[in-house]
Amino acid sequence: MTKKKQFVAYYRVSTDRQGESGLGLEAQKAAVGRFIGSGSLLAEFQEVESGKRHANRPQLAAALEHARKHGAVLVIAKLDRLARNVAFVANLMESGVEFQAVDMPYANKLTIHILAAVAEHEREAISERTKAALEAAKARGTKLGNPRWKASLSKARAVRSQNKPPHEVIETIKKKRDARLTWRRIAADLNGMGIKSLRGGPWHDTTAKRAVDSSRVA
Repeated sequence: MTKKKQFVAYYRVSTDRQGESGLGLEAQKAAVGRFIGSGSLLAEFQEVESGKRHANRPQLAAALEHARKHGAVLVIAKLDRLARNVAFVANLMESGVEFQAVDMPYANKLTIHILAAVAEHEREAISERTKAALEAAKARGTKLGNPRWKASLSKARAVRSQNKPPHEVIETIKKKRDARLTWRRIAADLNGMGIKSLRGGPWHDTTAKRAVDSSRVA
C-alpha cells in the first residue's frame, strides 16, 4: 500500500487586522486543501506579519522544523512576495525541507534564490535613486520635509490647551454617569459646555463611553 504524501501547511496574512478577521486565510486553506488532494496534512501554521518585522517569522521556523522532523513537504498557499524575502530564503536553504507552492507550483529553491537576489538588487537601486534625488533637490535649494508640519503641530497643541485635561474630562463623565444620566445626555452636556472630545471633535454617546472604558483599562 502506497503511503500518503505528508504535508505541513504555512499560511500568512499581512496585518494584525487581517489576522484577526481571517481575511484571505480561508482562501489560502481552501487552496492548500485542493492542492494536496488525498495527501495527509500533518499540521498548519499561520503567520501574522506586519511591515515592521520582515525577518521575525517564528511560525515559519516552526513549520520548517515540523516538516523536517516528520519528513513532510512544506506547502505554501502564497509564495509570491515571500519568495523575495531574504529571511525566508535563508531559513528554507538551511532546513533542507522540500517545499511546494500553490501559486507557483514549479518554483524550487533556485527559483526563490534568484527572486530574492533580484528583489535585494531592486531595493538597493531604489534606495540609491532616492538618495540621489534628495541630494539633487537639496543642491537646488529645495526645502525638504513638510513645510506645514510645524504649523499643524502648533495648531494641535493650541486645540489641546483649550480643552480640559483628559483626567478632568473623564471625572466629569463619571460623575454624570453616577447620577444615572444616559451616555447620549452626557455627550450633549459636554458639547453644551464647549468641551471638545479627546480627539478634538464633538462628543457622542459612543465616544463618551469609550473614554471611560479606556481609562479603566489604563
